[in-house]
Amino acid sequence: MAAPSLKKFAFHTLQQGKTLAGLAHKELSNKLMEVFAPEAAPGKFPIDQDLITEIRRSMDNLENIDWQEAEAGIYPKSQLFEAPWLEWAKKYPLVWLDMPQTWQRRKRNKTREIPRDVKEEDYPDYYLQNFHHQTDGYLSEHSAEIYDLQVEILFNGTADSMRRRILSPLKTGLKKFLSEDSKKVKVLDIATGTGRTLQQIQSALPEVELYGLDLSGSYLKQASKYLSSRSGDLVQLTRGNAEKMPFPSKSFQALTCVFLFHELPREARQNVLNECFRLLEPGGTLVLADSIQIEDSPKFTSIMENFHKIFHEPYYRDYIIDNINSRLEESGFSSITSESHFMTKVWKANKPI
Repeated sequence: MAAPSLKKFAFHTLQQGKTLAGLAHKELSNKLMEVFAPEAAPGKFPIDQDLITEIRRSMDNLENIDWQEAEAGIYPKSQLFEAPWLEWAKKYPLVWLDMPQTWQRRKRNKTREIPRDVKEEDYPDYYLQNFHHQTDGYLSEHSAEIYDLQVEILFNGTADSMRRRILSPLKTGLKKFLSEDSKKVKVLDIATGTGRTLQQIQSALPEVELYGLDLSGSYLKQASKYLSSRSGDLVQLTRGNAEKMPFPSKSFQALTCVFLFHELPREARQNVLNECFRLLEPGGTLVLADSIQIEDSPKFTSIMENFHKIFHEPYYRDYIIDNINSRLEESGFSSITSESHFMTKVWKANKPI
C-alpha cells in the first residue's frame, strides 16, 4: 500500500505545483501588461468566493478521476507524469518574449496578422486569424513550438488531464473491434495539433494503428518531432481540412477530436461531423472533447462569457450555446452520451451498424 500511496501523493504534489506555477505566471504577466500596455489589459470581472470554491472543487474532481482511471488501467500511471519538462524549461523564455507582440495585437485589436509567406487560398477564411491573440495564429513553427506550454499555463497545469478524458470512452468504443484478432484497428485524431492527444492514445492503446490530421503543416512538424521521440509505432500524419478529410469512407474504427469545435463556425462544425460519420466503419465510435457549455455548466457562465472577450475566440460564444447532440444526430450518429470534467465536455457517439 505504501508505494501506490506515495505515487498518488507525488501526482497530487505535481498537479498542485503546476497549478501554482500557472497562477503565478498569469499574475505576473497581468501586472506587467498593466504597466507596459495598460490599454491591452482585459477588463476585470468579479469572481465571488462561491465561484472560486466551485473551480477548486471541479479541479479536485478532475485530478481524482485522472488518478482513478490510471489506477484502473485505462492508461499507464506513468502517463500522469509525462511532460517534456526540459523542453518546456527551454521554451519558457520564448513565451515571455512573445508577450509584447500579443499585448500590442490585443491593444490594436489586430486579429489577422499571419505570416506573409502563407498561401491564403490553402485555408478556410475562418482559420486565417490569431486565435488567442497568439503570434502567427496556427501558421508558424514559432507558434507550434510554444503552444503546449501556453496551454498548460492557461489551464493551470490541467491540460493533459483534460485531454485524457477521451481515453475511457475511446477504449469502451473500441472493445468490440479489439476482440477481432483478424482486423487492424485504426484510430484517427482530428485537429491533432502538436500530437499530445496522439501520444496519450498510443500509450493507452499501443496495439492500434494511429493517424493524425491537422490543417497546419507547422504543427504537424512539431507533432512528428514530439511523437518520434517517444516509444511506439510510427504515427501517420496528414495535412488536411477536417471539413473534407482525405481518407476513404468507412476506413476507421474510431475518431477523436479534442478542442477543435469552439474554433469553428456553426456550418464548419456540422461539416466536420458529417465527415466523421463518413469515415467511420458501422459500429465505430467518435469521441469529441471541447469546452464546457452553458447548458451543462451554468455555474461557470461568467467564465465562459468572459473567455471569448479576454482571448480572441470569435466562435466561442456561439459554441457554448450550440446543441452538439442535435448536430451529431443530424449527421446520423446514435447512442450519444456526454459528461463534463472541470472545463472539458466529452461526447461519445456511435455510427449505427
